Amino acid sequence: MPVLHLTDPGDLRLAPYLSIRERDLTNGHGGRFIVEGKVTLETLLMRSHFEVESLFLCETRLEPLAQLLQQVPASVPVFVTPQGVMDAVAGFPMHRGVLACGLKGAPRTTADVLPADGPSTALLLAGLSNHDNVGACFRNAAAFGAGAVLLDETSCDPLYRKAIRVSSGTTLWLPFAHGGTGAALIEAAEEAGQEVWALTPRADAEPLPTLRVPQRVALLLGAEGPGLTRELIGRARPVRIPMTNGFDSVNVATAAAIALSHVWNSRRDLPPPLP
Repeated sequence: MPVLHLTDPGDLRLAPYLSIRERDLTNGHGGRFIVEGKVTLETLLMRSHFEVESLFLCETRLEPLAQLLQQVPASVPVFVTPQGVMDAVAGFPMHRGVLACGLKGAPRTTADVLPADGPSTALLLAGLSNHDNVGACFRNAAAFGAGAVLLDETSCDPLYRKAIRVSSGTTLWLPFAHGGTGAALIEAAEEAGQEVWALTPRADAEPLPTLRVPQRVALLLGAEGPGLTRELIGRARPVRIPMTNGFDSVNVATAAAIALSHVWNSRRDLPPPLP
């Protein structure tokens, strides 16, 4: 593992880390993505299926991360600078002092990530433009055993820095495919033998707790606020989460967690609830 001590914020080797926030907002990383913090770095090194291009550390983090850095491939450079240089490159104070650059590689298709047989749960996201919600949905999907996440082309990039952080690094290892329309997500899930449930607050939708969970199911959720379009709901099985009178919706990531938990627990042969 080559450790390279740099002192010039204009060093071209640090170019992938330049003005991170601005490049986040403009999709200016191209085929790269940036992870921030020890937890996501550990996931990138130990569990991710993405290639690591380089690490960028504040010099004060080199010793505390010594054990983790043993997992860095010999071909991956580790750039180390003083705090001031790191802040100048990133464009804002990097309090964690830990950055890494990964390569996205070839995009995966829905056929790549949906399992061909056996019990399966997938999460389908249509129109989610909020990175916090996308990251939280990935975290919930991982917590409740979903095997894949499919996102339409209008949903934000799961490899956006904040989405990775909110997901606790799950976007780095949970299989996902990103692209196409919401209708295409439904078609792909159905072609894989999954029954698609469209989460909606509509009164005529079936209550989630009353449903028997099929062996292969895909949960479809829409954007915060507008939710799913009438057309997408009409192409799937409408399902609602019962709530108190006068309240019909929760945050999309919360709705995903409730639905995923219902599916997960239905497959664990739990005893019936007490009367």
